[in-house]
Amino acid sequence: MARAFLVVMDSLGIGGAPDAGAYFNKDLPDLGANTLAHIAQACAEGRADVGRSGPLHLPTLAGLGLGAALRLASSQPAPGLDRDDAPRGRWGAASEISAGKDTPSGHWELAGVPVPWDWTYFPETGPAFDRDLVAHVAAAAGTDGILGNCHASGTTIIADLGAEHLRSGWPICYTSADSVFQIAAHETQFGLDRLLDLCAAVAPRLHAMKVGRVIARPFVGSAEAGFTRTPNRRDYAMKPPAPILTDWVQAAGGQVYGIGKIGDIFSMQGIDTLKKGEDAALMGHLAEAVETAGAGSLTFANFVEFDSLYGHRRDLSGYARALEWFDREIAKILLALRPGDLMVLTADHGNDPSWPGTDHTRERVPVLVAGAGAGPLGLVGFADVAASVAGHLGIAAPGPGRSFL
Repeated sequence: MARAFLVVMDSLGIGGAPDAGAYFNKDLPDLGANTLAHIAQACAEGRADVGRSGPLHLPTLAGLGLGAALRLASSQPAPGLDRDDAPRGRWGAASEISAGKDTPSGHWELAGVPVPWDWTYFPETGPAFDRDLVAHVAAAAGTDGILGNCHASGTTIIADLGAEHLRSGWPICYTSADSVFQIAAHETQFGLDRLLDLCAAVAPRLHAMKVGRVIARPFVGSAEAGFTRTPNRRDYAMKPPAPILTDWVQAAGGQVYGIGKIGDIFSMQGIDTLKKGEDAALMGHLAEAVETAGAGSLTFANFVEFDSLYGHRRDLSGYARALEWFDREIAKILLALRPGDLMVLTADHGNDPSWPGTDHTRERVPVLVAGAGAGPLGLVGFADVAASVAGHLGIAAPGPGRSFL
């Protein structure tokens, strides 16, 4: 009986989104943004040689059709991915219709449910949050106020306000270009459980405002030694407005295994078990799922560090290193697939590390399929991914997507 593995390479855009001109980093539209092509160009030109060298080397992904998908999406050259070898997998490029270039929008639509509303984004001019919201958060925290109240980098704001947080006990609240409300607090002095309880308490109000996620950002350290974020981040995300791929699989009697951020993104909707960790650990969890997952199951994985460590930080070398690592490791996973297995590798948005600003970029994403023969899929939609996975598992897909298999 069939099994399915849906793997999201977070932020690996391939350019060419038809509506890129309507999305911006600061005042610059995303026209011309191309995460993969610009990384490949930087590698070929010697501009991404920290910890690696030479042209971008992705033989496994290229063998599935990554270069062909990129050429379908846009006309930008990608040295190292421009071979004319016939791909061994199915390949295509997907466009998003949801009005956002964020993680929830991309994942919800990949799971079959485009976002039916516009997210709320906080103003870049300070203060970012109005008095009523500030009072609500402070009351929930049991403090007289909050710190921050602005757009900020998470690492920068704890460096700037960590000492004041320890002195006052007030939580540090900030946002970004995404539809998020983030709360940073010291994991031991403020308390991890207290921080998580605070985020859970204020999340319903933020969700009612159509703010996509409340994110707990615990950190440790001191003013003298510096502050460091811990791995105990937790996202409190809005639930999708309709049943998604994970629900469809469960309703048909299949098990759903989440790996990485998937549990946070979907608020555990339709997920039986979840394993988290850094990307290296997640690859191990994916290998374990390929070895042990039962018939009729879905394994849904997100590898976030392309985005969180390298895309937002505009680190071309780091992104290239991460891609080459992923390519080597996923090769082993592909060899372990069984007859009847389907693996779909895709992305949720772009995050071009060569682009000005620090926000995601609106791009098409690759769709690479192992276990369904070879050849082009053409231009498809994000929701078609869910329909295709469902079709492979022999279950109904009530969403708007259509199977491309």
